[in-house]
Amino acid sequence: MELATVVVYVDDGAVPAALEFYERALGLTRRFYDPDYQFGELAGRGTVTLAVAAHVTGERLMPAGYERPSLGTRVANAEVAFTTDNVRGAFTRAVAAGAKVLAEPYVLPWGQEVAYVRAPDGTLLGLCAPLPGPGTPQSTPAPSVR
Repeated sequence: MELATVVVYVDDGAVPAALEFYERALGLTRRFYDPDYQFGELAGRGTVTLAVAAHVTGERLMPAGYERPSLGTRVANAEVAFTTDNVRGAFTRAVAAGAKVLAEPYVLPWGQEVAYVRAPDGTLLGLCAPLPGPGTPQSTPAPSVR
């Protein structure tokens, strides 16, 4: 089986703004948007597509099983991670596009640089350098938990 698409669900009517954010913040390219279904897809350099759909679309597609998050709740049980050769640049671009800072760029014990932001729709976004090759990793301390 091959992972093909990650779908981010947003408030009804908010799909166009979310698509614009992901285009500006991450440089993704819009493949299409269907206003009737409130569903759009974006593509980047990889093979996995990022889709954005309204909660009403989830209810429409999965009438017996879709559950909207409680009012005011930001779902945080998943992270959408992107690989880049320039974590600091990607972080700066995402924040300039409206993302909230969760962790500024730092290096993990295995030598991989990462940063974390929250999209305006609430989605957790990881900005990650490719995994380093063999060798002795150098790390910086992770940000403290607030």
